[in-house]
Amino acid sequence: MRGDGDGWVFDPDGARYWGRHGAAGLLLCTRLPDGGLGVLLQHRAVWSHQGGTWGLPGGARDSHESAVDAAVREAHEEAGIDESAIEVLETEVTHEAVSGWTYTTVLARVAEPIATVANGESAELRWVDETDVEHLPLHPGFGHAWPTLRKRLR
Repeated sequence: MRGDGDGWVFDPDGARYWGRHGAAGLLLCTRLPDGGLGVLLQHRAVWSHQGGTWGLPGGARDSHESAVDAAVREAHEEAGIDESAIEVLETEVTHEAVSGWTYTTVLARVAEPIATVANGESAELRWVDETDVEHLPLHPGFGHAWPTLRKRLR
């Protein structure tokens, strides 16, 4: 389903960002069976922007949505995450472009790793131990934000 947020925003330097009203993603965490802290990551489909990299389920915000609403909706669409299963903790604007475009990361948790269902935007969804995240080929924006986000999860 297309919303009014679908579309590109271009900065004067030619950089482009998906989401006419900004974008948001869900950083979902939980304790793994071995006691480590796990986060749900999305291996982006190769056809998508920055395809083949790992990041968060997320996408464009519609004009009527908060960042939390957009992140939760996108996580449901891309990963089958049930809104009632998550507890939102906080939000963090992790990128702001010259044009005013923003990406907001919504930090949330679940009691235990929950099952996911990938849509066509995901090559794979995986619960990843926080210590292994930096070893994956990360989406550039997520890779830049990860050290700060990791500290916030603790």
